[in-house]
Amino acid sequence: MSSDTTRATGTTDSAAFWENHYAGIDPQWGTRPNAVLAEVVTALAPEPGAGGGRALDLGCGHGGDALWLASLGWDVTAVDVSATALDRVAAGAAAAGLADRVHPSRHDLARSFPDGAYELVTASYFHTPVEIPREQVLRRAAEAVAPGGLLVLVEHASLAPWSWRDGHEDVTFPSPDDVLASLRLGGGWRTERCHAPERTATGPGGETATVTDNVIAVRRAGTA
Repeated sequence: MSSDTTRATGTTDSAAFWENHYAGIDPQWGTRPNAVLAEVVTALAPEPGAGGGRALDLGCGHGGDALWLASLGWDVTAVDVSATALDRVAAGAAAAGLADRVHPSRHDLARSFPDGAYELVTASYFHTPVEIPREQVLRRAAEAVAPGGLLVLVEHASLAPWSWRDGHEDVTFPSPDDVLASLRLGGGWRTERCHAPERTATGPGGETATVTDNVIAVRRAGTA
């Protein structure tokens, strides 16, 4: 995470950066579920639970993960700091007939966090060049997991050429074990996934690159 936010973005404000980001990209970019997240959720949380489980998608962007989870029956709170992104999530949910199961919620997660407990909490590529207490936010995400519930983090372990970073930063990403340790979970959790697989990523112009992701999935003890 860069601390030189003035040079990188012209502002230290998270909302301003992400508003500018989403204003400049195709509204259809990011409307499909993240393939890594989909594989993990399908393997470890294939059913939303009796009566429909609650899911929390942090940094939802254009809503690809949130809409996919809702299509499986999850009741999804989709969180982002960008109002533009959330408007597009709401429009996508309405178009897919999922408006009753997708609830866009605007939060600057450095300052506020959704209330409640969730059977599934996800954060896909929760990275930003704007200085935020990232580890604190992810620990708060773990606290929001209900008994028996699952926390899934899918994170960059390398950068694609089309990353929003300027391409000149010396970026070092933590290992999956480092990310897991930073959550400070203590007892009462079972690690389901903690590894760094490679995949072929496709960029907004159709270009491809081999990238590495950190994948961390942990389950809270107890019965939801």
